[in-house]
Amino acid sequence: MIAMKSTAKMLLALSASGIVFSGCGSDQVEGALPRQETLYLSGQQWGAPATFNPLAESWMAAWPVGGRFNLVYEPLITYNTLNGQIEDLLGHLDEDLSNNDSIVVTLNPAAKWSDGVQVNSNDVKFIFTKGSINTSEQISDIHVDTLYAEPASEDSTAERKMIGERLAFIVNKAQRNNPLSVRDLLQAIRIAPAHVFEPLIAEKGLDEVKKLTMDKNPVVSGPYNIMSADPNKIILQRRDDYWGNAALHDGKLPAPKYVVHPIYKSNDANTIALTTGNLDASMSFVTRIWRKRGVHTWFNEPPYFAPGAMPMLMINTMKEPLNDKRFRRALATAIDYTAIRQFAVSNYTSTLKPGLIMPTGLEGKYINDEDAQKYGVNLAITDENERLSTVKQMLSEAGFKSVWKSDGTLDHMENAKGEKLPTLFITSPAGWTDWEAMVTIAVEGMRKAGIDVREGFVDGGQYWPAKGTGNFDLLMDKPSADVSPSLPWSRFNEVMSSRDWQPLGAWAGTNIGRYNQPGTPEFRPEVDQLMSAIPLMTDPEEIAKAYRELNKIFMEDQPSIPLVYLPEQFYEFSDRVWTNWPTAENPYAPPQLPWIASGTKILWNLKLAK
Repeated sequence: MIAMKSTAKMLLALSASGIVFSGCGSDQVEGALPRQETLYLSGQQWGAPATFNPLAESWMAAWPVGGRFNLVYEPLITYNTLNGQIEDLLGHLDEDLSNNDSIVVTLNPAAKWSDGVQVNSNDVKFIFTKGSINTSEQISDIHVDTLYAEPASEDSTAERKMIGERLAFIVNKAQRNNPLSVRDLLQAIRIAPAHVFEPLIAEKGLDEVKKLTMDKNPVVSGPYNIMSADPNKIILQRRDDYWGNAALHDGKLPAPKYVVHPIYKSNDANTIALTTGNLDASMSFVTRIWRKRGVHTWFNEPPYFAPGAMPMLMINTMKEPLNDKRFRRALATAIDYTAIRQFAVSNYTSTLKPGLIMPTGLEGKYINDEDAQKYGVNLAITDENERLSTVKQMLSEAGFKSVWKSDGTLDHMENAKGEKLPTLFITSPAGWTDWEAMVTIAVEGMRKAGIDVREGFVDGGQYWPAKGTGNFDLLMDKPSADVSPSLPWSRFNEVMSSRDWQPLGAWAGTNIGRYNQPGTPEFRPEVDQLMSAIPLMTDPEEIAKAYRELNKIFMEDQPSIPLVYLPEQFYEFSDRVWTNWPTAENPYAPPQLPWIASGTKILWNLKLAK
């Protein structure tokens, strides 16, 4: 009886935390889903779903429609972040036909919408020209060739049978001239059915159509469709007639009949569900995961996760003293990166190297350790006294003075003219616990070294406008958070490119730190020259040479401060109900939840635990 009361209290506590027990092994619960047929995934949806319309702005659309999800609407191709290979989905990338002028994709003739209509070039042209993402700067046109089978007889009058369509995405040379970014778009944009949306747009207008929620049996191409949605959970049901079962998976069905995304109130609730087996996999940040019994990751030991993204401090290079690269390099040297690795992110990262290139299988070949030692700041000083002494000397040589109070605490800083400098703030979203910890550790190291910096934790309503308009001193950000075919180019582009340079107050989509202002004495034209040349290069040696030069410039000028390597998305799973998850020892798919990129193949490989 005591055990029953304890269990009841635990269930009530979990329920209050936001844990959803829809079908977690209890056949007595009315409306519960069979646990042996249901996969519970979380980490993407944290509030009540607003819309499932693929034409809605991506920040409005709920999982699994907004963003790069393959379960309901699908892209033409997917990107395998393990090996850098482009994989087939609605189409096949024709490498032999693609070049710097056009990227060519052949549509899979087996691809069909859930209403039986074949996926065709009109669907592709519709979403690329009328969707939420403006692709005109990257793609100037889409040419379509109809493919026919040769007639069986030699009779020239015999009717040829159409067997497919081939699309050439023409690189817009007058604007971006960037085939790398075109490849990014092809794996990032989900195709929507033109035969459904075009009549609606003709009747209601595009703005009104975007307001439709599209949550009642929408016409989709993916392996699942929306079954139901409420503020607690989103439920998808398997489409047994999905075209890809036969065309891509040897006739197999995805193992789970249902995929459920519970909507938790916090990371703590998510973690409890994962450790109790009520949740099968998550992309949420879980602290000290080695202590979570029954929870597994890509690696069995540190760093546990495969790196894919680089959180960093973006620096507003328009503001004094941040406009001085010597000061920026001192900032970078003052941070205790070992403490960030151990305490802020639970050792989920390898040792940080100078530069803007990650030491992964796909990017690591572009790192030059000799350059890092020669041009980069020393990130590996473990002795605190040595690190503080080094920073103080760097500041002194640059003409900056730290003024201390009688009790030994920092009062303020002065420039070479003896003028008092204002306190700097690091802007970061409040409640993002791993980012908050990184900022706190960075501030502690900087202040000990005599740099007047404070934390500036703000809500989203302040963070996002500040980021775009440059209303910050330093700001936490994760440029190019999605692993894509264009890395590391896209990361350099977001941090250093001055092609779209905007003054403070104007909205900047890239280079939010306003580095390398055109027309100034400090402007380095070679940065944009390299940024323009790399996407058009085909010789691996020339590409490596260009990245080496670009990374050297980054290390010299330090326009941002990388803090840590983290995964593209965290990947934790429980094998209490479902087994055969991919790991470093069983790498049949990337370390991603089975809803994105080539990670969706996991659904066809999962097995029920015995």
